[in-house]
Amino acid sequence: MTLRVGVIGTGMIGQDHIRRLTQVLSAVEVVAVSEARAAAVAPEGATVFATAGDLIRSETVEAVVICSWGPAHEEQLLDCIAAGKPVFCEKPLVTTAAAALRVMEAEVAFGRRLVQVGFMRRFDADYRRLKATLDTGMLGAPLMFHSTHRNASVPVGLYTSDMPLNDTLVHDADISRWLLNDEVTGVEVRVPRRSRRGSDLRDPVVVLLHMGSGALVDVEISVNIAYGYDIRGEVSCEEGTASLPLRPATVIRDIHGVRQLVPADWRERFIEAYDQEFREWIAAAGQGTATGPSTWDGYAATLVADAALRAAESGALEPVRMSQRPSLYGTTLEPAR
Repeated sequence: MTLRVGVIGTGMIGQDHIRRLTQVLSAVEVVAVSEARAAAVAPEGATVFATAGDLIRSETVEAVVICSWGPAHEEQLLDCIAAGKPVFCEKPLVTTAAAALRVMEAEVAFGRRLVQVGFMRRFDADYRRLKATLDTGMLGAPLMFHSTHRNASVPVGLYTSDMPLNDTLVHDADISRWLLNDEVTGVEVRVPRRSRRGSDLRDPVVVLLHMGSGALVDVEISVNIAYGYDIRGEVSCEEGTASLPLRPATVIRDIHGVRQLVPADWRERFIEAYDQEFREWIAAAGQGTATGPSTWDGYAATLVADAALRAAESGALEPVRMSQRPSLYGTTLEPAR
């Protein structure tokens, strides 16, 4: 069986997913696209729809991929749920906690998971091995998680001072919840000396996530570090530590010394994770459901981002108050695979 997919949003990430769905993965066909550059990037034979709603309601579309502007996600997700169609939604799920609750209420009322959120780190082999190690209990309880998120640069004028906290941080918040099987209860933000490369940006920032168990997560976000895209993570437990390997793993020794290359950007570092998340989404969508990061996880990330923005202004520990988790999303976070 081939899953017939419609893609909403044809910017950089939308085009990359169209490439992935048409050139890399099997059991899937992109039959429809919509929004600005749709006609220019549509695969051969795909229908170009004038609106996202028309695409979602089309009888030729069995499942939907949303890569549009964040504020448009709520309406598009609600339309997908109303149509009973599985949907992969790039982060952010939505841009407000209230919108996340509305999407969650609609999905719960439908009675089956339909939404998967694009937190691709959960599908990365290194993160999965790290979680599997923690889940064995061999190192005892996790006490601290040190997470580093460094970008070589960000687009001048397009990336604002709020975005390290309401855009970049959501990946670290989600992977922290997943690795530690824990929820964030409070957020602190500290702003050190600013980088000259960041111009007027609040960069770098250090975020401290207080987890329900008492564990702490410190996140360094540096978005103009110059040398590359560097993602690191180490969990300190009662009886040892476990950490991510550096990528790529190849170590070069030559006349210039010993060195290890650094990925240029997120696509290079996580390309295999993006492929894997879509493999698993295609398999679930083919059964009329969803897997991986859920609407609940998107809601949690939104609350953490909101608390981080408040903490940056107040300088205080800002609480994260979540609603009760609906039974549709289980009682614990999804285990490692």
